[in-house]
Amino acid sequence: MKKVSYFVSLVLAVALLSSCGGLNKMLKEAGNVNYQVEPEILEAHGGNVAVTITGSFPESYFNKKATLKAVPVLVYEGGKVEFEPVTVQGEDVEANNEVIKFTGDKFNYSATVPFKEEMRVSELMLKTTASLKDKSVALPDVKLADGIIATSTLTKKHGHPILIGDKFKRVIPESKGADIHYVINRANVRGSELKAEDIDALKAYLKEAGEKVNYELTGTEISAYASPDGPLDLNEKLSGKRAETAGKFFSRELKKAEIEGTEKEGFLKTTTTAEDWDGFKELMQKSDVQDKELILRVLSMHSDPVVREKEIKNMAEAFEVLKDDILPKLRRSKLLVNVNVVGFSDEEILNYIETNPDTLGLEEMLYAATLTEDAEKQLKYYEIAVEKAPKCFRAINSVGCTLMKMGKIEESEKAFAKAQELKDGDYVKNNLGFVALVQGDLEKAQGYFTSMEKLTDESNFGLGIINLVNGNYQDAVNYFGTAPSCNTALAKLLNGNTTGAKNTLEAIDHKCPWSDYLKAVVGARMDDENYMIENLKAAVAAKDELKALAKTDMEFGKYFENETFKSIVE
Repeated sequence: MKKVSYFVSLVLAVALLSSCGGLNKMLKEAGNVNYQVEPEILEAHGGNVAVTITGSFPESYFNKKATLKAVPVLVYEGGKVEFEPVTVQGEDVEANNEVIKFTGDKFNYSATVPFKEEMRVSELMLKTTASLKDKSVALPDVKLADGIIATSTLTKKHGHPILIGDKFKRVIPESKGADIHYVINRANVRGSELKAEDIDALKAYLKEAGEKVNYELTGTEISAYASPDGPLDLNEKLSGKRAETAGKFFSRELKKAEIEGTEKEGFLKTTTTAEDWDGFKELMQKSDVQDKELILRVLSMHSDPVVREKEIKNMAEAFEVLKDDILPKLRRSKLLVNVNVVGFSDEEILNYIETNPDTLGLEEMLYAATLTEDAEKQLKYYEIAVEKAPKCFRAINSVGCTLMKMGKIEESEKAFAKAQELKDGDYVKNNLGFVALVQGDLEKAQGYFTSMEKLTDESNFGLGIINLVNGNYQDAVNYFGTAPSCNTALAKLLNGNTTGAKNTLEAIDHKCPWSDYLKAVVGARMDDENYMIENLKAAVAAKDELKALAKTDMEFGKYFENETFKSIVE
């Protein structure tokens, strides 16, 4: 609270009112009226400037039949704005205004006006008029406060759109397989099996892998099986022999493909399974064999293969079907070729996107935009991706994100709206929310953010900005969370946590003139002149226009005559 000094009324005014009795007394003794103002320096919060005034009238001052109209006026270069007027009255006045007792009394007044940038350097003056019957007199103006601390207006309404990235993988593992089937109790590879479609396809794949420079053969596998009927020792020999005969065939085909490294030890891996109960169970589950559920129950109840086989064979009718439809499929060797398909290098992708984009797939086009920091090129590459895949939600959304980064907000809105037509979800709601936020439509932005099924870090940041602008500083702190940013620090500062604001600013890991400027404000509030000067120098060095802001920023009011401060802002 601040007691405001008062200037004595003009002698000429006293002379003019010498015949007005009570008004003359109120004019002459106006200096005895005290005014206290909160805050001492006016501040802007939530887009408004609020003031609270307490007026104290001494005993015998306020004429019982007089009224007093007071109007706080904010005066600044080039203009002024009046707060809501207030009228108080003496005890004998028949009206509905607040009554001031002749024995001495107080009145309290609070009001707000919308903040404008021109008000940064201003004075709050009180204009009062005393009236008695048909006579009135203007009492001398009183300066109540200076203004305005407008730190809340430093909120940065940056867009934080969500870019849904590419699915590019430079190395894609790929496999190709085929089966060789055998006659019961036999291990020789029949000629008919080698003419099967899957074997022909495997041969062609090996040839392709040998010819393509971007194909890396990483290994081959043979898994040989015997069906789970017959003696276990016989099945062990059968599965081993089948692995051997399949291996000879596979080795010949690898040699024909002329793929380097296939002759190395361990390149062809072999496993055998004497009784393929897992395969048997899988085929049973997919089948419509009579007593299917009973057979599956036998498998779950007994782990001993001998018991299993005996119980299943006891179901004579079902076993006859198994011999024809299930068991022959288990007498096999599985051949598998494993390949890494290696994509274009970064240099090749950038070259093709510029010279021959049709060479690239959609994911490579989207990935190309991540290989440059040039926003114009990023936009170009994303637009090429949209041409290739006009229904790709990710590509169109990426165009919108890039346009927002470039400051082309209306164009980004069109892109996001098109993306929303293809796929309406949280990501695009977040992005449209930031369009509205940057455009200044906070209500619309909040509607988008709160309509999301699950808030993201980005949408929480947007809600933090909205609460910061609206003056809800604790809510803003909560939404921003722990991630360091200028807005996070500003919310803490305006919420009264100056130390927290300083710690947040110190945690920002990149140079930013606005963070340096806020550090200077923190220094001023903490009466740390060296910290204030050091960071203000850094801020204006990086962004020259901050000189003009600092020069009129009432956060630095007590330093306006400081020579070092003046040397920085001049």
